Amino acid sequence: MSGPALALAVELDGDGAHPAAWRRAAHSPDQLLTPRRVASVAAVAENAGFTLVTLDDGALPPDASPDPVGRIGAVERAAFVAASTSTIGIAPVVPVTYAEPFHVSSQLASLDHVSGGRAGWVVGEEERPGAARAWGRPLVADAEGRARESREGVEVARALWDSWEDDAVIRSVATSRYLDRERLHYIDFTGETYAVKGPAIVPRPPQGQLVVLGAPDRVPAARLDVALVAGRDLAAVASAASGAGTPRVFAEVEVALDTPEATAAERVADLERHTPWTDRGRLRHIGSAERLVRLLAELSRHVDGVRLRPLVLDEDLGVLSRLVLPALSERRLLVRPLPGASLRSALGLERPANRFATAAVAAEEDAR
Repeated sequence: MSGPALALAVELDGDGAHPAAWRRAAHSPDQLLTPRRVASVAAVAENAGFTLVTLDDGALPPDASPDPVGRIGAVERAAFVAASTSTIGIAPVVPVTYAEPFHVSSQLASLDHVSGGRAGWVVGEEERPGAARAWGRPLVADAEGRARESREGVEVARALWDSWEDDAVIRSVATSRYLDRERLHYIDFTGETYAVKGPAIVPRPPQGQLVVLGAPDRVPAARLDVALVAGRDLAAVASAASGAGTPRVFAEVEVALDTPEATAAERVADLERHTPWTDRGRLRHIGSAERLVRLLAELSRHVDGVRLRPLVLDEDLGVLSRLVLPALSERRLLVRPLPGASLRSALGLERPANRFATAAVAAEEDAR
């Protein structure tokens, strides 16, 4: 028995989930960082019917770690994808462990404007000590400290997105007024390590609030729209999903699929000769498209969506497009984004009211 329709996200960073995925890529290594590559992979995902693409990021250059990758910044890639697509949601991974939340909120609000309301934010963390040196910031060494930075960073960003009311921009030629300053607000945030006055420098995003995705053990559920949950088996994922406490829950699933040229197991073994596929505690499917469809049908009983992490994008994304998503559509288990719809709408999330406008209305009613 299957459940409701699933929203499907796909991670498009690098050449795939395996650190040696570049060895099986269909393009030459120098094409990885080109606009054509970013646009072509995003187009495949959009045409296949994915609801959302995510783009991983990190502050450090490739080194001797088992997961080396060269990349353009996630927000920059997301902006390019926004301009070259029309329906799919775009969510870059942006850590606020060291980045200024004020600037992060401005970048993401701008992305929502550029994409016409299709932007999201995957809240990440910078765990390696080198990231602190790259940012020129004091090291946040412990997990609780990183969680605090994520928690406060999301709080600041959400408050700044509300610091402009929806009708703050009036563009009145007759009065020579562009803004109604009464509809711009200070957020007056004071956290453990910094303070932010506000208001934002970018008008309120088209969605009001971008869709915020993250791990519920790192960011409080009340500040997330979508919890990203992991587990090495279906029972673990179901348990994590039941306790997430967020409006929507996505399961993290790594996939390696059979292709006409080789089985999934053969492809994994080929890459494992070079470096192991890092175990990050996620559900992992290695096998046929048919078995993946059955797994996703089972997951639909427990979660609202799935973020897929293909072994090798150039090989697995094609199989997902040809076999997996069409099969889910036939079973009515796939949420396809509609033209002109926001990401919030695609995920069945309401556009939130502006906190300052709501407070003003409440104050007026109390004064009567």
